[in-house]
Amino acid sequence: MPQAERAEHYAELHRRPNLFLLPNAWDGGTAKLLASLGFEAIATTSAGLAFNLGRRDAEGALSREETLANGRAIAEATDLPVNADLENGFGDAPEDCSRTVLGAIDAGLAGGSIEDATGRKDQPFYQLSHAAERVRAAAEAARSGTFVFTARCENFLHGNTDLADTIRRLQAYQEAGADVLYAPGLAKLEDIRSVISSVDRPVNVLASMATQTFCVADLAAIGVKRVSIGGSFARAAYGALRRAALEFRDLGTFNFAKEAMSYAELSGIFGK
Repeated sequence: MPQAERAEHYAELHRRPNLFLLPNAWDGGTAKLLASLGFEAIATTSAGLAFNLGRRDAEGALSREETLANGRAIAEATDLPVNADLENGFGDAPEDCSRTVLGAIDAGLAGGSIEDATGRKDQPFYQLSHAAERVRAAAEAARSGTFVFTARCENFLHGNTDLADTIRRLQAYQEAGADVLYAPGLAKLEDIRSVISSVDRPVNVLASMATQTFCVADLAAIGVKRVSIGGSFARAAYGALRRAALEFRDLGTFNFAKEAMSYAELSGIFGK
């Protein structure tokens, strides 16, 4: 399916009245598996990609080229719209964000997100005016084609739990042209409700934290549009691999195989 058609379908998912789920794949195989389960769209995950390459998830661990190549592979594995984790746009300048979005469109991706985190300990976040300029450049690049652009405020993931500042930033990103807003790390339903009531764009929620006590139905009830899970599926897969390997090493048993997908199941999914 052409990129523009996928992007328009992805945009339509955001216009519907109901919430939709956005699971995160880290390669073509996981994308095909998720597509086979009936999901309507898929996201990438920088953490999952980094782990798959044997690296830690951190700013600078992945290049723009690696990220876009991974996004292209996931997009080519399924006809579903794919939303890319584009980290901080792979550069400080607004032009870097624009270049990254244009590359994502060329890679066949339907949407993508860019963060306002710098990756530097001395200054974890871009100043608001500069962050908004970066969003504006990315949004303009998105409008040069068909692409759903998400602006991310990283406050809560980097130790700044000032909800008022998070909302201020999201409002600025809305004014700068973002299609979707996202503040990963929010663990309280009332904080998410405050964000939604303060902006006029669809809001994505990251649901992957042990401290979160809400469920998808709770998020739908307060008006969340999109729910993603970041690197949680990747961490769950690595957790299952570790449990199986330790059973094999320490107990000499193979009970893990009882919970594994069968060769026939996987062949059937990947053969389509």
